[in-house]
Amino acid sequence: MSHHSNSLNSEELARYSRHILLEEIGVDGQEKLKKSRVLVIGAGGLGSPVSMYLAAAGVGTLGIADFDKVELHNLQRQLLHGTNDIDSLKTQSARARLRDINPHVSIVLHESGVTPQNAINLFGQYDLVVDGSDNFSTRYLNNDASYFSKTPLVYGSIFKFEGQVSLFNNSHEAPCYRCLFPEPPPPGSVPNCGEAGVLGALCGIIGSLQALEAIKQILRIGDSLSGSLLVLDTLSMRTRKLKIKKDPQCPLCGQSPAIKEILADSYQDNCDLEEPISESMENNSHPIEIDVSEANRLLQSGEATLIDVREPYENDICKIEKSILIPMNTIPSNLDQVPTSGPVLLCCHHGSRSMQVTQYLRQNGYSNAINVAGGIDAWARNIDTSLQRY
Repeated sequence: MSHHSNSLNSEELARYSRHILLEEIGVDGQEKLKKSRVLVIGAGGLGSPVSMYLAAAGVGTLGIADFDKVELHNLQRQLLHGTNDIDSLKTQSARARLRDINPHVSIVLHESGVTPQNAINLFGQYDLVVDGSDNFSTRYLNNDASYFSKTPLVYGSIFKFEGQVSLFNNSHEAPCYRCLFPEPPPPGSVPNCGEAGVLGALCGIIGSLQALEAIKQILRIGDSLSGSLLVLDTLSMRTRKLKIKKDPQCPLCGQSPAIKEILADSYQDNCDLEEPISESMENNSHPIEIDVSEANRLLQSGEATLIDVREPYENDICKIEKSILIPMNTIPSNLDQVPTSGPVLLCCHHGSRSMQVTQYLRQNGYSNAINVAGGIDAWARNIDTSLQRY
């Protein structure tokens, strides 16, 4: 066999010997892996197992796109990072971990993440993209950039104990993510951007399935998940495989598409935007929502009451002085504890539960109910940095 740049040396042959023993892979397949370039979007719950298994498998070039820093609450599932990495960039700890797993892999960091401005160009530099993002705006951006750059996309997502995996845009006939979900769900209907609980081991299962699907795609072996959505419910350990048909009316890949290019405005990151507030909820004496510095000013003045609607265990992690804990689901039975005069401020972790409580209270005659935008997380960032964030 001729020794070209992609041939494997003896150390690599030994390292990958258990792959090479599989007749579907062999030396040729292992060299294909070495030539391949895969972009992993997100170095978090899904991106961790995806990138660790792809690095171990010998994918030659691995791109990691993420702009976040490591936080304490990531460590329960994001195995790329360790306790010593808290507060450093995820891309940095990812590179160190992946190099340790396999020094033969070239790691390329994309520290601004995927943006509407760079997506098509970025995807064009890779053979395959694996989506490990946790919010709808990024998923739609990844799908659209994958379609326009003709780069297949391995999709995965998790919610509570359930995971989903598929492969989109791997051929002209293949369906895309918008064939399955044409529009994002209305804000607040499904948890988005880290407000939901996540089981760590589920990330490992779904991320490993994504890595496996990527390897099958590179090697062209087996039946891909293109045209199928694999759904795994881990509480009952039931799997379903649903057919996804290419939608002729799809706004992206259909016969008369509405989406012809990537426009930045179409992918507003809806993590920090609050839901629009209906006019009837507003009144002049008390705005429906204020920021943390205004909330702090009202509390200091002594005229306002602060009700924390988080769960007791969250209150044990951190709390604002003088706040009254009434968990969201117990509000209806504790209305007698809510003052009818003076501003009543409501806060939760990021501001969405407390907004629901604020609207509930206003519908029940408490026109003095005011949401604290950004919740205790914004308070910990801007008012009292000694509070433990989670």
